[in-house]
Amino acid sequence: MTQQILERVAGYEHRFNTLFEEYFDTLSAGLDAPSFSRFTPECLRLLRELSLRGGKRIRVVLLHEAARLVTEEPVGGLDAAALSIELLQTHGLVHDDLIDDSPTRRGGPSTYYAYRERFPDHPQAALGLTVLAGDLALALSLRVLLEAKVPVVVRQAMVEVQTRAAADTFVGQIVDLERDFAAAPDEEVLHQVADYKSARYSILAPLQLGLLAAGEQPARFEKELRQYARLVGICGQMSDDYLDLFGDAATMGKPTGTDIRAGKHSYTVRALLASVDDAERRVVEAALGDASCTPETIAAVREMGERRGVAAGMRADMRGYAEQASAVAAGWRPRWREEAVTFFEQLPLWSVERAR
Repeated sequence: MTQQILERVAGYEHRFNTLFEEYFDTLSAGLDAPSFSRFTPECLRLLRELSLRGGKRIRVVLLHEAARLVTEEPVGGLDAAALSIELLQTHGLVHDDLIDDSPTRRGGPSTYYAYRERFPDHPQAALGLTVLAGDLALALSLRVLLEAKVPVVVRQAMVEVQTRAAADTFVGQIVDLERDFAAAPDEEVLHQVADYKSARYSILAPLQLGLLAAGEQPARFEKELRQYARLVGICGQMSDDYLDLFGDAATMGKPTGTDIRAGKHSYTVRALLASVDDAERRVVEAALGDASCTPETIAAVREMGERRGVAAGMRADMRGYAEQASAVAAGWRPRWREEAVTFFEQLPLWSVERAR
């Protein structure tokens, strides 16, 4: 990424973090809840803490750069779209941590574990309140779009984009769980999971929302936008799976090997099982799904993967998909503005380099 682009990215992140704080500062006054309720303000507090506690805001960056494809002039509706995108992300984090039984998120307690600590003698209440907190974040993500100060036709189109993205993500979560019931899902299954679970709401929806806000009709370019989003989404999921075993735990802020302990048939696990010998396979299969798997065993599996070329092979695959995505974005010249096209062209390879 050029220094100019990196400065734009930092500017989007800083501005949005301020906007997000202001949104939560005023949210309680705008939410209709009974005056006696103590649980509702507590729910909003937990959503606020999770939402403001870190996050790369890459979806917000994509949204703004998508608008810059069309114009560098100020575009109405981007703030509402950015809030909607990140509230949908908050919804996903709350429910992901419940599904995965994750105690931490972004360096603090997950919403589920915060409720478990709050109600140690009422586990069903903790579970129910976690589900409802995620549901509330989803409803708020749509409400901010419904209240956006943009023409009705644009507002309706934005709501349709986010509603479709949410539905696709839910399907993605379902097939993500289904994937792990298969003995050895093939690569296309993993690609489909990555597409539905993350690419459609993290890449495609911000692209569509940014173009809509800038007055463009993304439906005219549906095929290539979906192709770009899918390729970047595959890169991103492969990167997450790679880092889960081959990443640095201190840098990530969480232990490695969580996917293996959870029994997830990730890109990394698939590559491992395709590369090891019979004795090594028994070690990997014994660790897969063993919640008590020791750090020493995870380290041994990691060493196998490095020795068998799994780590290097995954890095090469990620780069290959990133180069395909970059080629798609390069084809947007001269239809759209050069500086924004350059951003989308450089983004996939930049994300792969950051995974090393």
